[in-house]
Amino acid sequence: MKRILAALFIGLAAAMPAACVDNVYGRGTLAWSSHPYHGWYNGYYGPFYDGYWGTDGYFWFRLDRVERRYRRDRDRHFRREAVRNDRRFRRFERTMRPPPRGTRMPHFPQDRPPGHSD
Repeated sequence: MKRILAALFIGLAAAMPAACVDNVYGRGTLAWSSHPYHGWYNGYYGPFYDGYWGTDGYFWFRLDRVERRYRRDRDRHFRREAVRNDRRFRRFERTMRPPPRGTRMPHFPQDRPPGHSD
């Protein structure tokens, strides 16, 4: 009886972390860790909810918390550095929030937090 309970306990303990793993973000993780990011934005899209600096050099963002797809700022309305002679750009500092399950995150930096600069 003790062996059966021990085997059951070990099997259950091994299965618990596997139930939390989610590979939607490009790698398996056990818990979401929010990361700060910053930059300059000219307000073109209106208020945005959150985002990250992608490995492709573009800023990827969502306009609200229920959006399941990050949009790429192709026209560079988000910048990493201040833009001279353009008063529309304002500095922002935020913390990335956990996206809804199943959210697509193209070019998400897998080995470093969003907003990390080299």
